[in-house]
This record gives sequence, C-alpha cells and structure tokens, in this order.
Amino acid sequence: MAKFRSHIQVLMTTDTVGGVWSYSIDLCKSLKDHAFFHLITTGARMKDWQRKEAEQLENVEVFETDYMLEWMDNPWSNIDESCDWLERLEASIKPDVVHLNAFCYGSLNFKAPSIVVGHSDVYSWWKEVLKEDPPKEYQEYYWRVKKGLDAADIVIAPSQTMLNYLRKIYNVQTPTKVIYNAADEAKFYPSSKKPSVFSMGRIWDAAKNIQLVVNAAPQINAPVLLAGEQKNNAALQTNTENIMYLGSLSSEEIAEHLSTTAIYCLPAKYEPFGLSVLEAALSGCALVLGNIDSLKEIWGNNAKYVDTEDSKALADNINELIQNKDLLNEYAKKAFVHAQAFSLNTMAQNYLQLYQQLQQKTLKNKTAVA
Repeated sequence: MAKFRSHIQVLMTTDTVGGVWSYSIDLCKSLKDHAFFHLITTGARMKDWQRKEAEQLENVEVFETDYMLEWMDNPWSNIDESCDWLERLEASIKPDVVHLNAFCYGSLNFKAPSIVVGHSDVYSWWKEVLKEDPPKEYQEYYWRVKKGLDAADIVIAPSQTMLNYLRKIYNVQTPTKVIYNAADEAKFYPSSKKPSVFSMGRIWDAAKNIQLVVNAAPQINAPVLLAGEQKNNAALQTNTENIMYLGSLSSEEIAEHLSTTAIYCLPAKYEPFGLSVLEAALSGCALVLGNIDSLKEIWGNNAKYVDTEDSKALADNINELIQNKDLLNEYAKKAFVHAQAFSLNTMAQNYLQLYQQLQQKTLKNKTAVA
C-alpha cells in the first residue's frame, strides 16, 4: 500500500448483488495509476469470482461486509449499524474523497467531501414499473435518501433520465452531473454468432421485465437464454421448450454467452442506464429493448424498441432479425459502433477530474483552518 501513498485516497462503497459491482471494479481498475480505493462491499458476501476480481487489483483494499442495502426489507437498524462503522472507518483511513454508491450514507459526518451516485431508486422504480407512488412504509426510505442527496457535495447519475427522476422526486438542490457508465471493452468480444436470444438481470425484478421474454418465447423462432438471480420466480416455471435458464453467471460466463448470441433482449420498464445492454453491444449483439426514455437516451436509433407490455411485438421484432441476416448485422454493427462512445477511459477521466476537484477543496479547507 505504501507505493500508492501519492495516489488520491478514495473510500468507496459498492454492492455485490447488481451491476454496481462491475461499475466499481472497472472504475478501480481503470484508475490504478491515479487512485487507491478502500472498497466496502455491502448487500451480501462476495462470490468467489467477485473476490478473485477484487484481489487482482493492487490499488484496492477490500472491507467485506454483508450490511443491508436501502431497498431491502426492513434494513434500517442494520444500516444504522453500518453508518456508525463507516464513520469510524473514514476517520481511521482519512481518505481524500468518499465515493458512495448508496444514498443514505451521504448524510454521514465525513471529514472528506462526498460523492453520491444514484444508480437506481425505489421511488422512481415504483412510479415507472407500477405507475403509482410507493406505499407509506417507504417514507423512511424517502427521507433517508433525501438527506443523503442533500448532504452530499455532488450527486452523480448515469443518465439524464435518472438525474431527472432524482431532481423531481427529491427536489435535489445539490450540484449534479451526469457521468455515463461504461464497460471494460477488453472483457467483451464478438465470436461466431448463433441465431439465439439472450436476456439477463435479476429475474425477480419486474423492472427488467423478463416475464415479457418468457411470454414471448413460444412465438420466437430461436433458442432463448435467460440468466440472473431467480429467487422463487414462477415466471420461469414454463414448459416452453426453447427457453434455457442459466442461473447466476460470473463476468467471464456472461462475456462468453454474449459473444455467441445474435440478439440481446431487455424489454425493461425501468433501467437508469443498462450496463448489460452495453456489454451486449460490445459483444456484437443486435439490441431489442424496452421503449423507455433512458434506453432511448443512450441508444438512440441503434436499437429496436418494443412496447413493454406487448409480447407479440417483442417476438415479431426478434423474428424479423433472425430471418433477415442483413438487418441483424446492420443493428449489431450500429450498436457496436455506438457502444464505443461509452468507453471506460472516458468514464474514468470524468471521475478522476471530480476526485481531483474535491481533493483540492479539501486541501484549501485544511489550509484555511491552519
């Protein structure tokens, strides 16, 4: 750790149950020459492949926990415990910057300036997926999130759509910035493509809308591969012969499946960025996506879009690509070219610039006090 003493010291929270993990690891890796990360894991203990990914990074010190996430059931006493622990850790490490991939920690009494990144949010999820406000039991969540957003030095969102949600729902007055997510291009590669369809995400999460893929599968003229955490999801108890459920996959397994799949399908009802879509595009897949603002913001005319309630339209769009190889190749090429705009280097440089600005603010404050 001594050789990283001249690096910017960043205390970062992450979670192990979604795309935030890939985002965090890729950011740490891409800033190995500039920043040392004290990485706190939350949500669940790391899987073996996650532990391996973290251990390969010399500029990362991992503090593994299984503290609960804000959107989990009845998390607050557990989160209060994690807040006390995190404040003590920050006081011990004395980082230059605190990078929080959770809202509620933004309100803690940190000495260093803090960044809160709004990857997704229960209130915007509820409004977009269920078309209604969350029930009263989520009021505690609302006020915890709002306090975190209000107390942060800056709030980051992975898309303008997500930032608009946060501004509208929480009346955010904190300085804000959009920094688009990115994927490590070196991990993803097109290989010999098969006429198949791939979709992944938390199967139980209605926002991912995997149920629509299941409903459309009997009308799709190709194998349909599904991956992700299932829980006890009845949607996958199906006799449809062309569906194959792959379970939860490691990063390497995902890259392997994407490399040989012709079409990536995510008819999401809510997706603030959609890291899996970017990974698919870098793997040479044609994209069939939900017709929602965030995905259209990011992918423009480089994907096909479908009504998130229309399984027939989903099947028709997929079948059109399967049957028309020229059209399939056109959409795959467009997605691949467009994906280059979301480079890891661009994302990393945006965060590095932000870290440096906040570090300078800290140094000025220390100088003023002295």
